[in-house]
Amino acid sequence: MTTSYDTIRAVLWEDDKLKLLDQRLLPQQEVYNEYQDSDAVAQAITDMVVRGAPAIGITAAYGVVLAVRKRLAEGGSDIVERLERDFTHLADARPTAVNLAWALERMGKVLFDLPEGADVERAMIAEARAIHEEDIAANQKMGELGAALIEEEGYGILTHCNTGSLATGGYGTALGVIRSAFAHNKISRVYADETRPWLQGARLTAWELVKDAIPVTLLADGAAAHLMKQGRVKWVVVGSDRIAANGDVANKIGTYSAAVAAKYHGVKFMVVAPTSTVDMSLASGDLIPIEQRGADEVLGLGGQRIAAEGAEAWNPAFDVTPAELVDAIVTEKGVVLNPTTEKMAAMMEK
Repeated sequence: MTTSYDTIRAVLWEDDKLKLLDQRLLPQQEVYNEYQDSDAVAQAITDMVVRGAPAIGITAAYGVVLAVRKRLAEGGSDIVERLERDFTHLADARPTAVNLAWALERMGKVLFDLPEGADVERAMIAEARAIHEEDIAANQKMGELGAALIEEEGYGILTHCNTGSLATGGYGTALGVIRSAFAHNKISRVYADETRPWLQGARLTAWELVKDAIPVTLLADGAAAHLMKQGRVKWVVVGSDRIAANGDVANKIGTYSAAVAAKYHGVKFMVVAPTSTVDMSLASGDLIPIEQRGADEVLGLGGQRIAAEGAEAWNPAFDVTPAELVDAIVTEKGVVLNPTTEKMAAMMEK
């Protein structure tokens, strides 16, 4: 049943090339860009051709494959130094999503631990594919675990940003829960915040759900509290780009507002993310680096300025939701209810 309502893959490795569905063009165009250079992959991550923490990590892993291929072809005695620069360039593409660093560390460990005479490129491809396939399997497991928490049938679910197949290797984190819950007839409709300024909810989440025949209603971010007040939703389900050791959650800007509104209205708040998103080295969300993006994303829309000339903009890409506002964190290792440092550590040790 977990394979139902699941038709989209945004990251592909085909014909020894990396192919990324250009999410900047959705929903008007479905275009896959091909990449054979790790610098271009890093730029694609920065430019949000691909976005979503798990998908960024998977993309970076394939970027390492391309870097290794290039450096091996060049030869030379300083190949390790050049590869280290490639790793750094990929790591700097976006700072908040911990999955990026996690995937690069995993790829680096395999690369630098290979025995002499090993087929380096083949080993790198195998590890990148393993990261990709493990993510899909983890998402399907999280989908079932999260759906099992939803007891009230027939209501809607509110979600923020995009956490589906477009943001992951496939199936999705929060949208994976939504897919599983819908397959089990537990929910009747998804309410999706537009998610300014990039409109991931309008352009991506709504597109995914329409493609997979799941009823979706779009709303402005500021309408979420009013929706909760009307009793239309019992759960808010979101993803995360980094989770601190105490259960504080960094996610797309606007998530914190949704969590505050949910607490006030008695709506439960679920965060769904793989354990690669959990950063036990950070004691709290106060230590999570928050990416600041260009003012033009707020001052304009679709390349056209919408704000008055002379106005300035503040554009943090993420905010941090305190653990006390989170009812459940769902990972592939299990569910943490009302997260604390002790509960998070116990889950990570499984």
